[in-house]
Amino acid sequence: QVQLVESGGGLVQAGGSLRLSCAASGRTFTTHTMGWFRQAPGKERAFVAAINWSSGSTYYADSVKGRFTISRDNAKNTVHLQMNSLKPEDTAVYYCATTPPGPVWFVLPNMYDYWGQGTQVTVSS
Repeated sequence: QVQLVESGGGLVQAGGSLRLSCAASGRTFTTHTMGWFRQAPGKERAFVAAINWSSGSTYYADSVKGRFTISRDNAKNTVHLQMNSLKPEDTAVYYCATTPPGPVWFVLPNMYDYWGQGTQVTVSS
């Protein structure tokens, strides 16, 4: 059974930083994609960033490019999302997710087959 467990959320002032982690188990990651999405109250779940497990290629939503960095730790089966220069509009529940192996349209939530439980990020102004 694949499990994804997020950690690192919390309350931070605008301009601050947080580092989210997603510990994965139950799957041998090869050509899978790991993604971060976020969902604010009353809004749809939105793509934030993704990383290809084998190549390390990274992808970002325009709204976070230059402020967020996604990375992976192969030895620990963990993906991180370093979030700097946080803004109040970054407030949301953040979810990590994994796709089946192979190329996928990684910005679409329905391309992912397993999801974590989510972690709240609140940025105060």
